[in-house]
Amino acid sequence: MSGLELGSLDRDGALREAASALPATTRRAFLARAGAGAAGALVAGLAAAGPGRAQGGSDASILNYALTLEYLQAAFYTEAERLGALGGIAARAAGQIGAVERAHVDALRTALGADAVARPAFDFQDTTADDDAFLRTAVAFEDLGTAAYKGQLGNLRSREYLAAALSIHSVEARHAAWIRYLAGRAPAADAVDEPISRSNAERIVASTGFIVSSPATTSDRVPSFTG
Repeated sequence: MSGLELGSLDRDGALREAASALPATTRRAFLARAGAGAAGALVAGLAAAGPGRAQGGSDASILNYALTLEYLQAAFYTEAERLGALGGIAARAAGQIGAVERAHVDALRTALGADAVARPAFDFQDTTADDDAFLRTAVAFEDLGTAAYKGQLGNLRSREYLAAALSIHSVEARHAAWIRYLAGRAPAADAVDEPISRSNAERIVASTGFIVSSPATTSDRVPSFTG
């Protein structure tokens, strides 16, 4: 990937730094933390059209694209939690954001039914074992997720899916602002955020090397979950 392509999203260099920095809970747990009403509304909104409405169309493709990004985020935060190497605010962020990302995964899988893509395997290259590396990577992931959702919202045909995707998009934006603040970056760097195309988002994810053929971690302390 060229610097120009990556720079369109990674203005602070967070993703480049994260990639080179260092050589579930269940739905019930999320509901206890976040409130049954909000999580239930998200799942209901995505499921309202039913899996059959998503089959074979552009909506299914878009939701699977979103699901892959949610898998990436959920696995990252879950590994950080279960590894237990982070401290202070980084550990708290992993727990709070991770619960929400796992709820997003549940909701998208429910909507897609049998059409849901399988969860990939991940190797986060020790970015889940160091506070600074974790925060830099989280900044990149949350900025990417926010821009990726924005890039696809106008392509959804189902009003139910659009409403649910908008509710996820706003949460991703909140995550991005909070994690940027924790990492010492401006929560809102620009007056206007640009979307990112699917192809560019997929190239950025591929450039990290985080998606692998089999689960792995380079840490001496092996977590019980690696995606």
